[in-house]
Amino acid sequence: MRRGEVQERLRELIASLPPGDALPSERDLSGALGASRPTIRAAIEELAREGLLVRRHGRGTFTGPPKISQEVPSTAYLPPAEGDWASEVLEFGVVPAGPRLGSRMRVSPGAELVRALRRRIVDGGVIALEEIHIPCAVAPGLARDDFAAGSLYRQLRDRHGVVPAEALQTTEPTVTDAAESRLLGVPLHSPALLFERTTRDGDGRIIEFARSVYRGDRYRITQHLKLGPESG
Repeated sequence: MRRGEVQERLRELIASLPPGDALPSERDLSGALGASRPTIRAAIEELAREGLLVRRHGRGTFTGPPKISQEVPSTAYLPPAEGDWASEVLEFGVVPAGPRLGSRMRVSPGAELVRALRRRIVDGGVIALEEIHIPCAVAPGLARDDFAAGSLYRQLRDRHGVVPAEALQTTEPTVTDAAESRLLGVPLHSPALLFERTTRDGDGRIIEFARSVYRGDRYRITQHLKLGPESG
């Protein structure tokens, strides 16, 4: 089993455990996942850098503490970002949802999802990697070109009759792993912003889950906030 697959299985395990709970030993994980101990160790180190795991010398590996969350409500339309944006599709195919994504997208683990990995390019420079999952049942004719030609949401509306209506997006700091660093053209463990977005149509059906890693040296978010008497 490759390290990326091991990380995905470990993410599923972490999601099922409470904060601060101990992970099985590397030996037990190696046997359960059918992967070598160096592969298990490397995957754990990557997840520790993301803050999902904490390694304690002489005691073992534990799930990370709960993250502090602050929700900023918005009723405004999302404006386009600056610059001339383009997309390069690196991977495209159909995959089973699996337990973690199935739960997140409210589909069965065996449901088929279109998966696309694309590199976002702004004014000629690479700025982000986006991994996108869309249920095949949402847009049966979805093709590779839909992820490369302009706005994906426009393609969903105009070519497939799927109208994105609202999304829940989280943002947190992270560092790039080896694959992300290579594809983004940055040093290993460079600062980055991790976005995870769940998008629904007007009927509340989940039509997309996207995980994006943006270069921390090239991307900035500006918010306009109104402050009231209860503001912290």
